[in-house]
Amino acid sequence: MQSKFLYKYPKTLLNKGTGFLSGYSHSLNPYTGCSFGCSYCYVRQMPVSKFRKEEWGTWVDIKKGAADILHKDLTRAKKKGKVTIFMSSSTDPYQPIEQKEEITRTLLEVMVENKPDFLFVQTRSPLVRRDIDLFLLLKDKVRVSMTVETDREDIRKHFTPSAPPISGRLKTLQILAEAGVPIQATIAPVLPSSEEFPEKLATLVNRVCVDDYFMGDGSGGKRTNSLGISSIYEELGLEEWYSPSAYRIVYERLKKVFGDDHILLSQQGFLP
Repeated sequence: MQSKFLYKYPKTLLNKGTGFLSGYSHSLNPYTGCSFGCSYCYVRQMPVSKFRKEEWGTWVDIKKGAADILHKDLTRAKKKGKVTIFMSSSTDPYQPIEQKEEITRTLLEVMVENKPDFLFVQTRSPLVRRDIDLFLLLKDKVRVSMTVETDREDIRKHFTPSAPPISGRLKTLQILAEAGVPIQATIAPVLPSSEEFPEKLATLVNRVCVDDYFMGDGSGGKRTNSLGISSIYEELGLEEWYSPSAYRIVYERLKKVFGDDHILLSQQGFLP
């Protein structure tokens, strides 16, 4: 899917943490829009997507001058109290255009100089490994969370054909872990996976977050339901994986390998 890119000049970058992210003082999105265009992305049902004529996944706004704006926002926010940042809530900070534009990297450089109390980085892109040098400078003030919804590449291709392959994400978790960057694997949303999935993760991480459409889309699953995602499950003959209790299949498998205290459910797994 080819994306259309536009340069935008925002006045501010840090947004107040609300709703699902109310555990954070702020959220931070280096881009608006996301070329991964995942079929189930709840942002498709939000105003940022609905007010655009183009389909979600076909456009990305690049925030120019982001580093200078963040420097000002961060300085102002820190004067008011603790600053904890979730990056990103409605885009992937390491989508393909980041390779060229490096907006996310410049934001990290600002945060290395003017450290927030905590930074949570959510991505599904192996490009995140490029910034290991900066994560190490943030030490325990950062956690990189890699989305790995399934270990089955055939399933990934049905739901997120434009997203990076699963093997690249698992390899990236290994590289981050070996470098000493705090990490977690995030199974969100829970997609059909193999029984061996927990063992694969256990060799790479000691912390897993499990989230699904019903806990995590901010509307009890209504946003996702209106996207017609259930039809993909029906087409694959995997309807049992599309229900509020389906996450238990993966959760119970994980428990045999990880133990309760290393598995976090939904919002709990994203907290600072």
